[in-house]
Parts: sequence; structure tokens; C-alpha cells
Amino acid sequence: MRGPLLLVGCGKMGGALVQGWLANGIAARDIVVVEPGRDARNSISPLGVAVHTEAALIDPAFRPRVVILAVKPWVMETALPAYRRYAVAGTVFLSIAAGRSIASFEKILGPDTALVRAMPNTPAAVGRGMTVLCANRRAAKDDRAVSGELMAAVGEVAWVEDEALMDAVTAVSGSGPAYVFYLIECLAEAAVVAGLPSGLAARLARQTVIGAAELTRLSEQSPTQLRENVTTPGGTTEAALKVLMDVDAMQALFTKAIAAAAHRSRELAG
Repeated sequence: MRGPLLLVGCGKMGGALVQGWLANGIAARDIVVVEPGRDARNSISPLGVAVHTEAALIDPAFRPRVVILAVKPWVMETALPAYRRYAVAGTVFLSIAAGRSIASFEKILGPDTALVRAMPNTPAAVGRGMTVLCANRRAAKDDRAVSGELMAAVGEVAWVEDEALMDAVTAVSGSGPAYVFYLIECLAEAAVVAGLPSGLAARLARQTVIGAAELTRLSEQSPTQLRENVTTPGGTTEAALKVLMDVDAMQALFTKAIAAAAHRSRELAG
């Protein structure tokens, strides 16, 4: 991976990215961070990267290869103009702000700016993230390559050519960890109702999801085959799946939920 890098905003996702970049060979001296929050600055400073409270404090001679935008989507309008000076040939802007379209960045930075929009998710914090990227027409092959490498430092990456698909991406993988966490909550609650102590119920639910996810990751079999492997005809698993796989049950709810999240993503993007 190649620097120098300018990271604008260093919350949980930004911090995870910095640690991933350092672990994958980018030198701390090649990373500059702008973060006004004291707690976030204090957490990132020990890593040896340069940290500033505002864009005006950056060395005028600094020329980033990539400007990574990791501030909250609703403050982008006020934060972004300070970085317009970097919208030149040889620099690509990589946004991880959910719901912000490429067009919204082009409006501020100019239509000739190389831009890549990325949708990561929170498992990036443990190196198990999933990021989908989409580039504008000004982003060259090398711009796409370096953007993909930067996000691959915290997990897997994939690309889409049609930006409209990013709403569905946001609904599935961007918001998806919350659905899994809720699944753990539901399993634990159902276990309590079935008579288990709350502590044991929480432990069983959590470790079952962790184990099943890891088995899915390591196995060459599809999730469908793995499910069938557990399901003995006439057994307990089959009895439960008849409820979960009913016509108006789990699949219908997930389809409805993903549609609602995608619709909201489109609304937020304007």
C-alpha cells in the first residue's frame, strides 16, 4: 500500500483503519490525521501518526496520495471545503461516509476530482470487515487499486460499477452486524423463556453464533449445506426450522427489513 495518506476524522472506523494500515506496512510518518475530538486524538497519537485538530494546521507542502473522508455524513458539507485544495491530479478522495453519493462530493470538490465511495462495516475493528466500493469516472485504475488496498487492511473488499447498488449494500453488510447482534439477543431471550439461567443463555447464544460464523468462514460448503448437515429428519432442529422457514417468518422479515434499510439509505442520500 502507498502513502502519504490524509485521514479526515478518526472515530472508531478511522482508528481501525489506521491500525490496519500500520499493520500492513504503511509507515506512521506517511499518515496525517485531522481529528478535533480530544478522546479520539489521545487514542491515535500513541501510534506515531501526525494528528491535527483542523485542516489549517497541516503542513502546506503536504501532498496526500489519498484523502480518506471518515467524518459523520451530516457534517460533510461544512468539513469538506477545507480539503478542496487537494482535489488535484494524483490524489483520490476515498469516502466511508454512509449515504453520501459521489455526486454530493463532486458538487463540493469539482467534477474532475477522482472519487471512490466505500461502505465498510463495524467488524473492521477486528480485521473482519466487509467493504464494497464504487468509483466515479475520474478515478483511474491506480486510484481504484490503492483505495481497495486501504480498505482490504481491515477485511474483505468488493466492487460495484452501479452506484445505485450501494443502497442495498448499506442495507445488507453496512447495517448487517446489527441484525446479527439482535439475533444473539433473540436467541438468549428465547433460551431464558425455555428455562435456562440468563448468564448461561447469553453465553450459549453468543458462542453459537461465533462458532457458526467461523465454521461458515472455514468450510467449503455453502450455508445451505451446513444447515442441512445439522438438520436430522424428524429431529429438534427440523422442528425449529419449520417455524423459522414458514412463509411469513424469517426470510420474509429479512426481505422486508433489507428493503426498509435500502429505502432509508436512498432517502438520506437525497
